[in-house]
Parts: sequence; C-alpha cells; structure tokens
Amino acid sequence: MSNYKSETQLDLDPDFKSFFEDFYATSDTPDAHEHYVKYFTDDATLIMASTKVHGSDEILALRKSMWEKVESRSHNPIKIFPFGAYADQVMLHGTVKYGLKSGGEKEIDWAARAKLVKEEGKVKLAFYQVYLDTAAMAN
Repeated sequence: MSNYKSETQLDLDPDFKSFFEDFYATSDTPDAHEHYVKYFTDDATLIMASTKVHGSDEILALRKSMWEKVESRSHNPIKIFPFGAYADQVMLHGTVKYGLKSGGEKEIDWAARAKLVKEEGKVKLAFYQVYLDTAAMAN
C-alpha cells in the first residue's frame, strides 16, 4: 500500500499536497465512487487517457467504469510539479499498480495535469487530465 506522499520542487500550498494524498487514497478504494466525485467541482472536466467527461454525473459514471476489470489499484504519486510557487495548476508523475479481476497485476507510469480551486475552504479539482499508456494495460 502506498503512503500517497510525493515530492515537490517548488512551494506548494500545503492544502493541495494533503488534497492529493487523500484523493489518491480514495481513488484506490473500490467502493468510494460517490466520495471520489466530491474531489471535483460540480462542473469539472476529467480526461482519463482518451475519455473526456464533464460534471459530477459523468465523472461518477467514468469512475465506476474504471473498476469494471480492476480488483485493486495502488497509486504512488512520486512528484508534484507546480506551475510556479503556490500555483493552482500542477503536473504530477507517478505509478499505479492494478490487480486485475482476470488475474495478475500491471504497473504503469502515469502523468497528470490538474487545476485546483478552493470552494468553501475545500480543495477541489476543476480540471484533471491523466496521461497513461493504455496499451500497457492491454498486454
């Protein structure tokens, strides 16, 4: 199990750093679909590889589909790259290990771009795009 901690080169809002730790822990929890959606603004855009969705309902549907063939997942966010000191946009890099329902495991690298906002004192994603090698999952 990952501890979800990551390095950063520039100053990053401490709320953003703890947000990502909580976000990836929830992302790796199979039955936390509704909780996962709460990490996004109501009108957020989420792009996962080649799939693009908007808003809470579409994010929830995508989240559920991401668990159809996966028994478990474990993110290891290695590094966060803010666009500047205390910036609200970041790039992230890490790995994720999948336990597949069909048996076996796969571990792949990923990168992401995120735009964060604070709504009523809570950090949320207004935009989140994940880049990963989908061919690696197929092998």
